[in-house]
Amino acid sequence: MTESYENKILEWFEHFHAHPEVSWNEYKTTEKIASILEDIGVSYRLFSDVTGLIAEMGEGEEVVAVRADIDALWQEVNGVWQGNHSCGHDANMSMVLGALLYLKNKPTNKRIRFIFQPAEEKGNGSLAMIERGAVDEVNTLFGVHLRPADELPLGKVSPSIHHGAAIFLEGKIIGVDAHGARPHQGKNAIDVVIALHNFVKSLYLSPFEPYSAKLTKIATGGENLNIIPGTAEFAMDVRAQKNEFIDILKDKIDTGIRSLIDLYGVDIEWNWSDFTPGAEVSKEAETIAVEAIRQTVGAEGTAPPVITSGSDDFHFYTIKKPELKATMIGIGADLRPGLHHPNMTFNKSVLDLGARILAETLARA
Repeated sequence: MTESYENKILEWFEHFHAHPEVSWNEYKTTEKIASILEDIGVSYRLFSDVTGLIAEMGEGEEVVAVRADIDALWQEVNGVWQGNHSCGHDANMSMVLGALLYLKNKPTNKRIRFIFQPAEEKGNGSLAMIERGAVDEVNTLFGVHLRPADELPLGKVSPSIHHGAAIFLEGKIIGVDAHGARPHQGKNAIDVVIALHNFVKSLYLSPFEPYSAKLTKIATGGENLNIIPGTAEFAMDVRAQKNEFIDILKDKIDTGIRSLIDLYGVDIEWNWSDFTPGAEVSKEAETIAVEAIRQTVGAEGTAPPVITSGSDDFHFYTIKKPELKATMIGIGADLRPGLHHPNMTFNKSVLDLGARILAETLARA
């Protein structure tokens, strides 16, 4: 590939970065991608009930695909709550669009599908795309994501990201309020929250399996400091590297919560939600990515697989369609301080590099 679309890719990135939209509300983002596809001359399909779109080019019976997530986070940035692409999805969109440009005039004997997926941060946008036929007929699927500097140095590219599984719990403790001078007359929700925290921190499972469980929200009490609160809301983030191991964690936490109900004589309501599966990486897809990376940046730029406790709903595609061969390519970008940090930055020179590697990967698939 001798042509360069680096400036165009950077232009798209700057637009997406300046116009972030949160999950399921990516209306302008979807319109912008559709406008770009029209300018390029690539057909696409919109949906009447959800954001996102699917584009396709080429001819043939075989279908390979690449997915870009398009939503932003809602977070506080320098004291202001706003949409923010600290997730790097603005980069992912730009690299995938760049790959489309690099491939557009290349001969191919297959169809290449471009999935622009909403709501990755909600953990279920991929399910909406699957329900709408995103991977129908697809035999090989690729993803792409920038990696933090402590995972992958600038100039290094990994053929696979082995994300862990994640699930979240939200609950409410229902005890009894009491006067601060008469604690024996109430059932203090703070006591129960502290016991729950200590229980979760004392979970001991196999040291050979990476896992974590931690409270991420506690809300209780009011303006009056002489009232012992009987109710409290809490939330929990639970992760494991393997899908089957997260079920073990869930069962232990359920058992612990039921024990606290009996111990403290309170009611506790809780609900598990937003399960995101761990990676099921195809060796065949990973090999194709390795060859494309070596062709583009040489052996010295080819990194081993990245193993991370982070999660991504990309892996629902293989959970729902087990015969699908898939891998997500990791791009070393000097990304600091880290993903989801409100002031995250990275080296933008990797946008064109990522687009070229994706194009080469899709061409070889």
